[in-house]
Amino acid sequence: MSIPFTKESRIIITCPKYMSSYLSEEVHGLGFTVTEHWSTGVSIEGSLNDCIKLNMNIRTGNQVLWLWSEAVATNADDLYKHALQLSWEDLLDVDGYISITSNVQNDTIDNNLYANVKLKDAIVDRFREKTEMRPNSGPERYKTVVHLFWKDSEASIYLDTSGETLSKHQYRKQPGLAPMQENLAAATIMATKWDRNSNFVNPMCGSGTLAIEAAMMALNRIPGLLRSNYGFMHIKGFDEEYYEQLRREARLAVKKTIDFEIIASDLDPIALHAAKSNAKTAGVDLHITFRKEDFRETPCPSGKGVVMFNPEYGERLGEYEELETIYKAMGDYLKKEAKGYFGYIFTASPNLAKKVGLKAERKIEFFNSKLECRLLEYELYDGTRREDKRS
Repeated sequence: MSIPFTKESRIIITCPKYMSSYLSEEVHGLGFTVTEHWSTGVSIEGSLNDCIKLNMNIRTGNQVLWLWSEAVATNADDLYKHALQLSWEDLLDVDGYISITSNVQNDTIDNNLYANVKLKDAIVDRFREKTEMRPNSGPERYKTVVHLFWKDSEASIYLDTSGETLSKHQYRKQPGLAPMQENLAAATIMATKWDRNSNFVNPMCGSGTLAIEAAMMALNRIPGLLRSNYGFMHIKGFDEEYYEQLRREARLAVKKTIDFEIIASDLDPIALHAAKSNAKTAGVDLHITFRKEDFRETPCPSGKGVVMFNPEYGERLGEYEELETIYKAMGDYLKKEAKGYFGYIFTASPNLAKKVGLKAERKIEFFNSKLECRLLEYELYDGTRREDKRS
């Protein structure tokens, strides 16, 4: 037997802190109804086939978890007893590989690894009882992944249908210095006023993540086209035909051309080489204009669009005094070169942000790993727009 991929249960899609509104927007766009929403995730009702669709399409998420079983468990023995009764042999083959992850908030557990071991022991013992054999287990997340969420006496066992995190979109083979994670880049772009049909300029592009994510959005290229392995593929009953159908439909939906410009510039030839290489892997290199130049020389094409900067924050790279000069120069650039655009600066340094010399229309909260950041928005009026605003 196997778990029916059409059976419905609770699905949780996780994301970094403060990104759930953008994740919720994506989930709605895929035709699902969000039933619950919190700072690091959303929940819906759906099947394992729905998890396939979510995994392939989501740009801003981390993991897609499908609820398999719930139990009252006051301690590790209770967890073991419940897990021992589950039909693990319906979940994976005896010669398979399973990894346990967990989020545990229970007074009797002072180390999550202990809870993981108890759950793993139950799985192994169940297999030995039913088949006289056992699957392999370990920390790697490239095959079947089970996630334990245990708070107080409520334990929930989920199938992690993603396996490796969705935050990596599989094109960044050359990361560069202090890169922005792909799902964070996607969320910050979604937070802007960019309409995916106007110019997108990314000076100081580094390894190119912002420009590549923008190009993928503009071309309707989903992250799933770059990935060939997910956790759901290692669950018994995997609907491979449905998965291949989704891939065919996704390939057909990709646009061949765009009628606006996406520009990525950097003065560092090594960074620019990485950006070009990453864009080629992503399949969008022909749609991005790469320029080796100082950001002050990067043109903003006529028309409308956005300019996005992701400068250093003064946390790990560079000297603070040098960054003050750069932040002031970014403000000067936006005022002079980006009239009629919306400008954005992503930073973790409020003090450096003051050096920009422009008043932010919005300050949008994000986290970059453990750093609290802000995406600062500047509306850069040209002459016509100033007249429109006065009228």
